[in-house]
Amino acid sequence: MPVSLKKGEKVSLNKGNPGLKNLYVGIGWDINKFDTGGSFDLDSAAFLIADNGKVTSSSDFVFFGNLKHPSGAVEHLGDNRTGAGDGDDELIKIDLALVPANISKIVFTVTIYEAEERNQNFGQVNNSYVRIYNADNNEELLRYDLGEDFSIETAAVFGEIYRHNGEWKFNAIGSGFQGGLAALCANYGVETE
Repeated sequence: MPVSLKKGEKVSLNKGNPGLKNLYVGIGWDINKFDTGGSFDLDSAAFLIADNGKVTSSSDFVFFGNLKHPSGAVEHLGDNRTGAGDGDDELIKIDLALVPANISKIVFTVTIYEAEERNQNFGQVNNSYVRIYNADNNEELLRYDLGEDFSIETAAVFGEIYRHNGEWKFNAIGSGFQGGLAALCANYGVETE
């Protein structure tokens, strides 16, 4: 039975799942009926973060332009440009055994591509969620539905997997950012052009 989380809740991924190694992080959303008429392109990403709260290099930012971390620990399985249909819109695969020792957490984010140019924001997005499931048996471990707390934000941190006392945990964050992908990159120490 998967755990349904609320904002700010933390849960162990290893408890009840000894030997857990391969995960899928599924991220989904719907566009509400009051949208701008233009198409929405939401993009998920993963930031591999060291103890100082920053990436150690630009390769620690895994997204549609850098699909796989050099360690093989994190792989983005491709860009969904519409979010149409049921189920996960984008998937990120995690191999916990390959996460480098200097990485203390993996942060999962979603941004709206060209949000300012298209006059779009997360207030126009419904039913957004992140769920984590065991890639070896497809068992859903947890789900966090973000709710409708956003209005003008163009980027959101959905949650993070982090190491704590030798085990992996998940933190349901659900915080918004203005400034899209550039704001997230600046927050986590990724240099952008």
